[in-house]
Amino acid sequence: MTHTPVRPPATGRARSLLLGAVAAALAASPTGPLEAQAVPATSAPTTFVITKGRDTLVVNRTSRSGAAFTSEVASPGAPRVVVTAVLSGAEVRALDFQVYGPGAPPEALPVQRGTLTFVGDSAIIEVRAGGNVQRLARVVPPGTLPLLNNDFGLIELLVARLGASDSVRVPLLALAGATTLHADLLRHSRDTVLMRMAGQTARLAVDRGGRIVGGVLLPAGLAIARVDGAAAARIAIGRPNYGAPPGAPYRAEDVTVRTPAGHLLTGTLTLPAGGRGRLPAVVTITGSGQQDRDEHIPIVPNFRLFRQVADTLGRRGIAVLRLDDRGINGSGGDVNGSSADFAADIRAGVAYLRTRPEIDPARIALVGHSEGGLIAPMLAATDPKLAAIVLMAGPAYTGARILDFQFRNMVRGDTSIIANRKDAALRTARAQFDSTMGRGAWMRFFLGHDPLPVLRRVRQPVLVLQGATDQQITPEQAPLIARTLRAGGNRRVTTKVFPDRNHLFLRDPVGYPGGYARLTSGRVDDEVMGTLADWLAATLGASRPVPTPITKESR
Repeated sequence: MTHTPVRPPATGRARSLLLGAVAAALAASPTGPLEAQAVPATSAPTTFVITKGRDTLVVNRTSRSGAAFTSEVASPGAPRVVVTAVLSGAEVRALDFQVYGPGAPPEALPVQRGTLTFVGDSAIIEVRAGGNVQRLARVVPPGTLPLLNNDFGLIELLVARLGASDSVRVPLLALAGATTLHADLLRHSRDTVLMRMAGQTARLAVDRGGRIVGGVLLPAGLAIARVDGAAAARIAIGRPNYGAPPGAPYRAEDVTVRTPAGHLLTGTLTLPAGGRGRLPAVVTITGSGQQDRDEHIPIVPNFRLFRQVADTLGRRGIAVLRLDDRGINGSGGDVNGSSADFAADIRAGVAYLRTRPEIDPARIALVGHSEGGLIAPMLAATDPKLAAIVLMAGPAYTGARILDFQFRNMVRGDTSIIANRKDAALRTARAQFDSTMGRGAWMRFFLGHDPLPVLRRVRQPVLVLQGATDQQITPEQAPLIARTLRAGGNRRVTTKVFPDRNHLFLRDPVGYPGGYARLTSGRVDDEVMGTLADWLAATLGASRPVPTPITKESR
């Protein structure tokens, strides 16, 4: 439901959020006649950097020595993917990939690894995660190239296929989901190539040898820059800052939580200063896909929903525990579990808070966003000691119904698909889903889980928050949640639908997920945060400390 960069195939939680298309004008590029393109036998280390304004979204390192090709794709708060491949000219014969948790140290083991091998007209992918092994086979056209999101080392192989031609269509196999698609390359000028695939367009500046030297992803204005030589090695994405901003009336403490399954979860506990007695507290629950404790989404500038929640509540005298999902930073555990398994992780977080002498065990609430809004009622229905829950864009429908809408909405909103091809595109998308991502444990649970019977058993006070333009969890689900809670006998239900807010609770009059990359700010506004904080402070009986000016960093 909430987007994070896509990882290789279907062994973790599937993504139900569409990746936004991206854009703007191209910076100046080198001049000179474009020669027939060939992939160099050896290349110095190169780093491609994708930015939006001053924010670095992706760092992609790549190099080649003979037939050996290596590439690494990293993004703040997202898994890091390392690819090694055996090339023959501009073709890939075989490929290995390893996936590491965000912020994992160099000596860390991958949380997932896999291979891709081309044999005749088949592509065979084998993925290992924990003790699970998944093997997929696809029939592919001759010359199919593998595709990894934001890997411009692999995209240079696409450009090399253009050669001296004006246009070429190249078949692709996406490592994410093992889906087949194609890329169309068009020579726009002697030093510019347009690349279109999956409804997105990149305008690439190329040099005389066909190397990508820069460009723009259209239409949201993400810039691509190339850095070669020694400077390339100095470009890095550091660990996010999870601490308290300067002058905050609370402190932030790094914590680890051990679960009954035996794995550890890493996180941050913010503790307000100057309070009297034990503090009320909140545990946050992220949306689908592997998320860090802030629920950081790199494609939207500065979107860190739960960092903002922790800051807002910390200034109202409420402690907040926010945890990394399995496989993120130092959190362990099997990433292939279901929402019920992840609910057990949150239950461990609640149990941890009850051991802290600063926390009042009778005043602990949950705040869940998206999938987190599905998990919170599961816990509340089975733990009467919880004081309250907040559902931010939580679902009322089964996953099957939600995905049916999202598939139709995806195709309807994709302007690259002509009207008389949309039905066929929808059938293809569903077939690809059924053969790949529809088989995982998380997706099987999600497709069949009905939230309404669980909601009928919730007796704690509930705040239901919803964006009116949400095109992922549609807004009519919020009043259905409220009616279901009341039908079960719960009279302490409050609902608030915010006009012009999308699934991320950002101002967005359209709300189409494909447009998220065009959003200019990821800061959730004071109306949403104030509603959340006021309700929790009143429900949990929080004492409001002396106001402290909100610093620029805390925003």
